[in-house]
Parts: sequence; C-alpha cells; structure tokens
Amino acid sequence: MFKLGFIGMGNMGSAILNGVSKLYNKDDIVFHSSTKKKMEKISEETGVKFLNNNEEVIKNSKYIILAVKPQMFESVLPQVKENVAQESVVVSLAPGVTIEQLEDMCGTKKIVRTMPNTPALVGDAMVGEGMTGVSYNEEFFSQEEKEEIEKIFSSFGKMRVVEEKIMDAVVCASGSSPAYVFMFIEALADSVVKCGMKRSDAYEFVAQTVLGSAKLMLKTNEHPGVLKDNVCSPGGTTIAAVEQLENNGFRKALFAASDACYKKCKGIE
Repeated sequence: MFKLGFIGMGNMGSAILNGVSKLYNKDDIVFHSSTKKKMEKISEETGVKFLNNNEEVIKNSKYIILAVKPQMFESVLPQVKENVAQESVVVSLAPGVTIEQLEDMCGTKKIVRTMPNTPALVGDAMVGEGMTGVSYNEEFFSQEEKEEIEKIFSSFGKMRVVEEKIMDAVVCASGSSPAYVFMFIEALADSVVKCGMKRSDAYEFVAQTVLGSAKLMLKTNEHPGVLKDNVCSPGGTTIAAVEQLENNGFRKALFAASDACYKKCKGIE
C-alpha cells in the first residue's frame, strides 16, 4: 500500500505534494488528476507516479488526500465509499463540509478535515509559509496516525489541530484572508504610486513590509496593538494615517468580511 494518495492536483494539491515529496520516498506517493497530459507533466516535474483512476488511488493508499473542489465531491465521494480500505485515512481540504457529513459520504470514521491556505504555494515547500487548521475525532486515530497527519501538514508551513467547531473560523482567519491581505497590498501600493513611486517598487516595499510585520509579531509574540503603538509617535505621520483608517471603517470592513465568510461556510444566507 502507498503511504499517500492524492485525488486531484490543483494549486493546493500541488503545494502539498511538493511539501510531502521532500519528506517521503517518492515511491510511497501516488496521484490521479483530470487529464493524462497534466499527470504526465506533474510526474515528470516531481518524480511521483500517477495511477490511471481515482479508484486505484483510493484502494491502494493509507492517507487519501481529497484535493478537489467541494463541487466535485458528488462524483468523488461515492468512489471513496466503495473502495476505501478499513485502515485508510481520508483527508478533506474542502471548507464547510463537516466531519459527520464526510463520515457518512465516505463510509469511514477515519476522516481528517483541514483548511490550508495559498501561502503554502511558496516556492521551496521546506520553507513554505502555509497555515493549516486540522480537525479529526481523536478516538478513531492511533498515535502513529496523529503524528503522520502532523508530519504531512507541517511539510509546507505551520499546522494547528483545533476543535471542529472552530474550523469555519479557521477559514476566516487563514483560508480566505490571503485575499484580504492582497487587496491591502494592492490598495496601499496604488496609493504610493499616486505619491510618485514606481509601481514595481511600490509592490516590493509594501509586500516586504507586510511580511516583516507578520514575522515581527510571530517572533516577539507581542500583541499587534502594542506593535502598532510602537510605530505611532505622538503627533506624527503614522498616527495621522491610523486615524484615517479608523474614521473610514478599516476594522468594520474586516469584521464584515469575516462575518460574510463565516456565514457562507455555515450555509447561512
């Protein structure tokens, strides 16, 4: 039996494959994707073998990673239910699909619900910057399996095991939020271009500042409000800018974005 089997090979599946292929023997990993041309290309680039159909991957893999969009579940999950081995673990990357729903649709209790994010795509997966929320019913997993799950999702960034009731909040905190950060970078860079800076320089200055600020907070473990205050000199330029962010609803917009994301995960209109 292969150690890891991937169903689907989009951006997130590829990111995880790049990460785990640094830690596992490539002969222990297999995948199947939509077209033979794509599979041949990925196999040539990674050295990982592809199988001819989803069923072969499911039957012959210990950890089955469902790297397909939720709208594909209707066709893929019956294949899992029909072919999954008793000892196999099914890993879902889909937001909003509960462990209980997956147990029913896959016919197994060994379900891992996860929410990775796009910073996992950063070049060398050994220094990947992904953040993944992971949830599963511990009673159905051995200690070895728990350690293996941590190994898989630490291969392209950081991971945290959370209670399932928090998983929809994970989507808000890290799953969808890269889009908000990119919007912030784009908008701030536009404003700097207005001030006369070249666009390419503006993107570099702003993106590096976002990266450095995040690393500073993680490194020092300081409250973000304290770090913000440290930049705001009395009567200075920064506090004048912060005042405008507050006056124009910066925090309110982020709360509204998280509320909309959370409701979508919950299926609340």
